[in-house]
Amino acid sequence: MNEGIRVAEVRLIGPDGGNVGVVPIRQALQIARDAELDLVEVSPNATPPVCRVIDYGKFIYERAKKDREARKSQTKIEVKEIRLRPKTNEAHRGFKVDDARRWLLQGHKVRVTIKFRGREMDYPEIALEDLKEIAADLADVSAVEVPPQMEGRTMLVVLSPSKGVAKKKEKGDQAPAEKEAEA
Repeated sequence: MNEGIRVAEVRLIGPDGGNVGVVPIRQALQIARDAELDLVEVSPNATPPVCRVIDYGKFIYERAKKDREARKSQTKIEVKEIRLRPKTNEAHRGFKVDDARRWLLQGHKVRVTIKFRGREMDYPEIALEDLKEIAADLADVSAVEVPPQMEGRTMLVVLSPSKGVAKKKEKGDQAPAEKEAEA
């Protein structure tokens, strides 16, 4: 494959993976033809550029496989949301706080929003107090990432899991099973 290689000399890595050295481009192409493989430029910014004698299809497949593995190992942080109103009673808010606690222990971020309607906008301190109470209830498993703020007709706070909480929870779940196994 000579479409992209436009230099006089290249550093060549042979079909067996060994370093052949700096060779003219014609000799590198001949070595690739003799091995019935492709000449692939793997490091174009080096001086001279580095080329390998390999099967190009296999090279592309291996690179795609590495990219898939890298994407798989990345952690995706989900943002869960709890929606409340200024008039939400203590019992319902308790259920929502329990859900938020569970999500924080799983490693998700939680956005708590309080939506205002009509004249409720005249009393933002009620919602602010609710958000502060929720943040205080969840202070053992979370940290406030975005402090309470108004966005249009909603007031919100974003909580992120505090470091080490999810790990402690997983270890805590394993301990009772180990105790049962010992008994």
